[in-house]
Amino acid sequence: MKQLSKPEVVVVTGASAGLGRAIVQRFAREDAYIGLLARGRDGLEGARKDVEELGGKALVLPTDVADADAVERAAEAVENEFGPIDIWINNAMVSVFSPVKEMKPEEYRRVTEVTYLGYVYGTLAALRRMLPRDRGVVVQVGSALAYRGIPLQSAYCAAKHAVQGFMDSLRAELLHDKSKVRVTMVQMPAMNTPQFGWVKSRLPNKPLPVPPIFQPEVGAEAVHFVAHNDRREMYVGFPTVKAIVGDKLAPGYADRYLARNGYEAQQTGEPDDPNRPDNLWGPVAGDRGAHGPFDDRSSDWSAQLWATENRNWLMMAGAGLAGLVLGLTLDLNDEGRRRKASRKSEDQVGLLEC
Repeated sequence: MKQLSKPEVVVVTGASAGLGRAIVQRFAREDAYIGLLARGRDGLEGARKDVEELGGKALVLPTDVADADAVERAAEAVENEFGPIDIWINNAMVSVFSPVKEMKPEEYRRVTEVTYLGYVYGTLAALRRMLPRDRGVVVQVGSALAYRGIPLQSAYCAAKHAVQGFMDSLRAELLHDKSKVRVTMVQMPAMNTPQFGWVKSRLPNKPLPVPPIFQPEVGAEAVHFVAHNDRREMYVGFPTVKAIVGDKLAPGYADRYLARNGYEAQQTGEPDDPNRPDNLWGPVAGDRGAHGPFDDRSSDWSAQLWATENRNWLMMAGAGLAGLVLGLTLDLNDEGRRRKASRKSEDQVGLLEC
């Protein structure tokens, strides 16, 4: 599917770095026309260069997704430049690494405005355009933390929980209205992105994504897949499955496990600089790209994701194998019955001869 009759028009929020940057690159490989939304112009220009080098077209739109009017203006600009939006991907986020007792009210408000309400504003802008046309896809980039909160990330976990609840309501309403607009959510594992170098943090050591860590291209592949395949929700990576399912089965155990291990698992052994710049209130200068500093300990493939993407033919193969085993079993049973009948017949003949 390298060349479509009409290039897809895609909007990606948080497009300047990390997973958003990898998502941009993945769609650009399909020659998409992409609206790039984020606050930092340096990263946006880098993303634009990526898109053009990979064969697509890009429109740079410096936008704070916490501003609903700005998101609406960006959506209008994309359609004026490229035409109707086919896919809208909400990905922009900010966070604070801090114990709850040290958090400030304005920090909770800011994380909520970007990481939750930014998704709501993006979704509303997309729906205003997609619903009258009765087509389009909205993808929410979620996290295992949308279901299982962890220590030191209360604001982020709460925002992702809110997105998940918002999606349940929206999905039911679209089904009620018999709309052909599709919404989906992708729950991500820990990823090697630049956010750990610019997130606001009160931790004594440098923040670390909880291992096992995946490269952002794994998440980008999942987003591209659900944008083109009808999936209600997708879990990416076995750690995500384990966190979500485990929390449903044994939430109390998860509480105690995270109390013992959750602090250390989110920090390296290297002291952090308390005066380094962070991106909570504004962008950090420079183009940081898609990857963070953990390339040497990050996986670029997920067996679970591969199996999830290919579940249809795997199920057919499994059914075929089960049918083959059943057929062989029946054949063996038939052969056994024939032999038993033959032996019985021989025994009867022997008795008659006697």
